[in-house]
Amino acid sequence: MRIVAGKWRGRVIKAPPGKSTRPTSERAREALFSMLASRIGSFEELQVADLFAGTGALGLEALSRGAAHCTFVENDRAALDVLKANVALLDAPATVRAQSAEHFSGGPFDLIFADPPYGSGLGQRALSALKFAPGAWVSIETAVGEDVTADGFTTEATKIYGKAKITLLRFSGG
Repeated sequence: MRIVAGKWRGRVIKAPPGKSTRPTSERAREALFSMLASRIGSFEELQVADLFAGTGALGLEALSRGAAHCTFVENDRAALDVLKANVALLDAPATVRAQSAEHFSGGPFDLIFADPPYGSGLGQRALSALKFAPGAWVSIETAVGEDVTADGFTTEATKIYGKAKITLLRFSGG
């Protein structure tokens, strides 16, 4: 797996063995960041959270493109070990939290990635304890048949990539 663009473009990051971690494909990541770039413009200085981080590919991609800092949240031990190694490999400006994403609180964040286990509904639940910057963006990856809604957010886009559906939400709450 590689970083798609930015200062770490082409750098290889690791994924844990087995099927417990399901990294977002390079194709889907590239499309997601294209959708975000057309809406956000620059990633410069953004505060990012990568929930259910797995390998950290989404947060690392944002950092590669200029985000100021990423908070990674992951509770799977194998994924956590690989995530820490990937952050160290790139000397990324990041904090790694070893905890369940749905119990994480922090922020304010400008951009949040949530890639929970498919069919769990945990992506929306994980948003409840976070603080959001005005106009914050959230990307939630789910299985194709899952619907995503969250109080205080409007749905801006939905795209399907194979078995994955990416829903972009924009914070409209106070």
